[in-house]
Amino acid sequence: MSDDPTADDTDTPPMRRKVSDAATPGGGPLEDRAFPAFDPAAVPPRPPVPDVSPRGASPAAVSTPLDTADHNAIREQWRAARDELGTHVSNARGQLDQANERIKERTGRDLILAILIGLAFGAALLASLLFIKVLFVPFALAAALLGVYELSLALRGSGRRIDVVPQFAAATMIVLSAFFLDLWLVWIVLFLAVAFVIVWRLVGQMIAADGRTYGDVLGDAVIGGFVQIYVPFLAAIALILLKQEDGQWWVLSFIAIAVAADTGAYAAGLAFGRHPMAPKISPKKTWEGFAGAVVASVAAGVLLALFLLQLPWWIGVIFGAAILLSATLGDLGESMLKRDLGIKDMSSWLPGHGGLLDRLDSILPSTIPALCLYFLFSSWMVL
Repeated sequence: MSDDPTADDTDTPPMRRKVSDAATPGGGPLEDRAFPAFDPAAVPPRPPVPDVSPRGASPAAVSTPLDTADHNAIREQWRAARDELGTHVSNARGQLDQANERIKERTGRDLILAILIGLAFGAALLASLLFIKVLFVPFALAAALLGVYELSLALRGSGRRIDVVPQFAAATMIVLSAFFLDLWLVWIVLFLAVAFVIVWRLVGQMIAADGRTYGDVLGDAVIGGFVQIYVPFLAAIALILLKQEDGQWWVLSFIAIAVAADTGAYAAGLAFGRHPMAPKISPKKTWEGFAGAVVASVAAGVLLALFLLQLPWWIGVIFGAAILLSATLGDLGESMLKRDLGIKDMSSWLPGHGGLLDRLDSILPSTIPALCLYFLFSSWMVL
């Protein structure tokens, strides 16, 4: 070994740097047959980033976050829109209330409550007739008992002596017998019920012995029997019709025609009413309203005859006209009764309607022509 560092010593192993430099004559890293020289131009370009911005918006506009001022502006716009909507709703409600007050001043009825209560009663009526018709029996019984109670209280307020408990018992017997007993037995039950309330009143007067005149006692007895005929017996006729074959559709039809007549008279009288029909009996009924009732009842009768009862159209005209006549007479008759008693409504239990009898005054008398027309035309087929 030589001490000269420059001497060529073949026995000394080459350094790593030297080996690397010897393997790369051009001086580049890893430049040999296994690792060719790196060429940056041979690297493929990076694929473009997909554009997820909304159509028509620049990427810069999308990528830029909204600042606080923009958030506040959007919040103010939403608040302004909400306040404007609230203002429109308040104005509409005020206009509706004003229109309702004008209608109430003219007709004496609260239109909105009347509509809501009418829809509720209509839904209950439809449910009892469309599914199982026996469900209409408790509906009719409750209506009859409430009507008896309203009429009894109104008569007692005028000075008549009407016994409520025997009236309830007699009314229950009449209504239930109409659906569960034969027709001839219903007449017997009616006779017994009327006799029962009359005898009860006479015996009660004998026990009281308060010096009431003979004419007043006789009037009390007769009026007590009238209560049974006016409310429970007419309701029982509806149940007699109900238990017939397809009777539920006839019950639904005559009630619908009576309601249509009442609604047509109300709408036409409110819009065009100028000429009173019976000013001494009911000052608010007009001939224009009666004309609206004619159109509504006949149209309802024809439609129900064709599509529900499967009868010729001309039977629907007769049906509508008959129910219109009975409904009008029933309405005027109850108006005469209330005028004689000195009251406006039978009660105030139904807001917008008055009492239950104020709504049944046109329906109860219509049970008679409805039953007669059923026995007359039920066997007819559409030609």
